[in-house]
Amino acid sequence: MSPKVTITHLSDLTPPSQERIWLTAPHPTLPIVATCSSDKTIRVYSLTNFTLLSTITGGHKRSVRTAAWKPHMSGESVLATGSFDATVGIWRRWDNYGREDGAGMGMTNDDTQTPTDTSDADSADREEDEEEWRFAVLLDGHDSEVKSVSWSASGMLLATCSRDKSIWIWEDLDDGDNNFETVAVMQEHSGDVKCVSWHPSEECLASGSYDDTIRLWREDLDDWGQVACIKGHGGTVWFLDWEGDDAEKWNGPISDSNSESELSALQAQWRSQRALSGPRLISCSDDRTVRVWRRQPKESQQMGAFSSATTGIPSIIRPTGTDEAWEEDAVLPHAHELPVYAVAWSKRTGLVASTGADGRIAIYEERFVTPEKEEKQDDADAMDTASSDVLRTEWVLVGIQDGAHGIYEINHVAWAKRADRGSGGEEEVLVSTADDGSVKVWTVTR
Repeated sequence: MSPKVTITHLSDLTPPSQERIWLTAPHPTLPIVATCSSDKTIRVYSLTNFTLLSTITGGHKRSVRTAAWKPHMSGESVLATGSFDATVGIWRRWDNYGREDGAGMGMTNDDTQTPTDTSDADSADREEDEEEWRFAVLLDGHDSEVKSVSWSASGMLLATCSRDKSIWIWEDLDDGDNNFETVAVMQEHSGDVKCVSWHPSEECLASGSYDDTIRLWREDLDDWGQVACIKGHGGTVWFLDWEGDDAEKWNGPISDSNSESELSALQAQWRSQRALSGPRLISCSDDRTVRVWRRQPKESQQMGAFSSATTGIPSIIRPTGTDEAWEEDAVLPHAHELPVYAVAWSKRTGLVASTGADGRIAIYEERFVTPEKEEKQDDADAMDTASSDVLRTEWVLVGIQDGAHGIYEINHVAWAKRADRGSGGEEEVLVSTADDGSVKVWTVTR
């Protein structure tokens, strides 16, 4: 039997919130995370020693539901937050926050990795940290609770979505005056929009909604519009994440039945076959499933596989050539007995984590289909000659952590980078966030 992964509790982030934590946003390059709480605050924690760095307050009048770090910032930290008060906040901190040796957290080579009691000096330092955060601008436009925020890969566009069924795209003018311009408002969803997520390298936005659909958006001739509507889930789409597009970090699916050189050759072939489709999209839903979606290359669409019926978009809405066809690539093995609230795709290992109302964390791994299974599949698909040379993969459930936060629902899970002695800052951990206000850090090892 193939080896499974081990999920080990490393530490809690301390001190916890006294109210529900909705989401934890890992910094894209630094070993720090921001948490969003029902107590109207954002807390920033160190993943080096698991302690609190800053508590950011005063910007929102209701629960902070979502947050995202702006990428490509040097010497400055920029955090976008969304709240149930229908506003989006932009927070800035002008210093080397989290960038000095030991992640800028006062760590030395002799510091331990476990939380300790906070001294008066530490409290004073933290108060000074909090004073350095500035509420730079308030983005006002949504009519109801803001559910998700996401920065584009370039860091120039910010997408926000709301219970008011709309998606807004804002451009950071980067003029030194904290000015943002509204560049699009999309209202095609017929229900509460739960999440937005930008493509890892293109200006393509994905959204998931209470209307059970996933929609893809792109700009065409200075006008943003829907290019695909994916109908596959039988319930609210709670969360979306993208596959990484950096092959240097994750080479592709694995196999237990091949040598290292054979596996490398398989992965190279697999990446070549997938190159025209680009990164896949993963989603989770109230229907208790986790699904992977893949874009059909344009030439496949032109073979007749694409029509307005497959996307749900009347052809009159969008000019010819802008629509995209997305197909279901996989339904991951059943792992949850209640709605799945969050899914996270590791850009480093390719592992997928999911969690939700049942308090369970599940880990999945994509593997090449073994020759024996390949033969059985070939017999079943004897008439399908077009796919005979395409490498097949399957998803395997490789780890389960039941009751990860005791009796509480888990609202979010995310992969995060962590600095540690001997790791060179390359260690990856899993961070889970729950209704009881706790945030737990886990190691996942094969």
